[in-house]
Amino acid sequence: MTALPPARRPGIPPLAGGATGAESLRPLLDTVLTALHTGARDRGGPLPPGGPATVTARVEAALGNTGSAGDVLPDKGTGPHEALTTLVRTLTAGAADPADPLCVAHLHCPPLAVAAAADLAADALNPSLDSWDQAPAASAIEALLTRTLAAEFYDTPRADALVTTGGTEANQLGILLARERHGPALTVLHGANAHHSIPRAAWLLGLPPAVAVPTPTGTLDPDHLADALAATTGPTLVTATAGTTDAGLIDPLHRIADLCDRHGADLHIDAAYGGPLALSPRHRDKLAGIGRAHSLTVDLHKLGWQPVAAGLLLVPDTALLAPLAHQADYLNATDDTEAGLPDLLGRSLRTTRRPDALKIATTLRALGRDGLVHLIDHTCELAHQLADRLDAHPGFELHAPPTISTVLFRPAHATDEDVAELRRTLLHEGRAVLGRTHADGRLWLKATLLNPHTTARDLDTLITLLEGSTHR
Repeated sequence: MTALPPARRPGIPPLAGGATGAESLRPLLDTVLTALHTGARDRGGPLPPGGPATVTARVEAALGNTGSAGDVLPDKGTGPHEALTTLVRTLTAGAADPADPLCVAHLHCPPLAVAAAADLAADALNPSLDSWDQAPAASAIEALLTRTLAAEFYDTPRADALVTTGGTEANQLGILLARERHGPALTVLHGANAHHSIPRAAWLLGLPPAVAVPTPTGTLDPDHLADALAATTGPTLVTATAGTTDAGLIDPLHRIADLCDRHGADLHIDAAYGGPLALSPRHRDKLAGIGRAHSLTVDLHKLGWQPVAAGLLLVPDTALLAPLAHQADYLNATDDTEAGLPDLLGRSLRTTRRPDALKIATTLRALGRDGLVHLIDHTCELAHQLADRLDAHPGFELHAPPTISTVLFRPAHATDEDVAELRRTLLHEGRAVLGRTHADGRLWLKATLLNPHTTARDLDTLITLLEGSTHR
């Protein structure tokens, strides 16, 4: 008697992969897509109204609201279609949806459909990039992708990149590599505008406390940096920022690199937000000097429209990654490596690792350079359109023209308390998702434009909504 394929054994749920995986997934995907559509209709805006308590109550009600684990882990299963319908619809109805043009608070992009579709294949096949025999094609795709993207930033023959979970991991790796080059006495100098992961990485890695350098105009001031370098003894790593999280500002990279050369310091650039500007002929001059960094962080789940996670750490020479080399006999036995099986453990500090390169490579191939540049340029232009509207409006104060796609503004004559309360009111009502940040000693609303489908009418809708809210 011939055994049934594992996916078809009676009483055992089907698998996503294998010869029958696609057939098993097809009806489930239809259920998921229907639930996504229905949940978005239920929500009716950029996020659910009512605030945290209301959203939690709705989730509990959808799952049975008994307050016990039985709602999520019932004694008897409800079946895949009911579970998908209930959970996906509930998730969608309670989501802050970055695809809504009024959801503009954070560096939280709406992913492209082609990228999300590619991610399904990664989920179904479940490659793990900790050994070649778990990810033969995935490891080759990643190698091609990382070399290709590294070459966009470094004009060197052996430029390379690692795929990371995002800017935080990439920044940590960049600082780790510098520590391995120079030892545990390494001092990290960073602008006061730097991402919080920079000083945190110094702490995690057992380095001396990182030193914050003043950024009086929002970017790292070369004169202050020169003073800090002169006052620092021993090995030093300077971290610069190309796209701050609060206002999208870019440090003067060439001048910072000159100072690093003069003082014998290494340079790491956090371009998690601004890095993709390097692809655009219109915007790449903003990143002049970026290729002088010893390491570089880029996130494509920001200005790259990828599902989380899609981070990169880039270096000008793959030899700089050597400190990450690691050996575990069951994954990269020496004789296997000598026989030609690729050694993947040195490509990350993680062991089990998703093939996030797949969705990125699929997107790049689908859009091409021209298509991606169009998205970048168009999105930056949308930010300028919003800034122009706010600047011309007597009811609002614009902080400054946007550098990338972040716009800071506030209602005219409002107090900081008014600004904070306005933002929370819009969140509670589910009408708009705006960020907040301090600049020049005041609190500002922050709109981060990352949705290339946003229209001029959407921008006018946002302003009209804010006008009405400020007049209450």
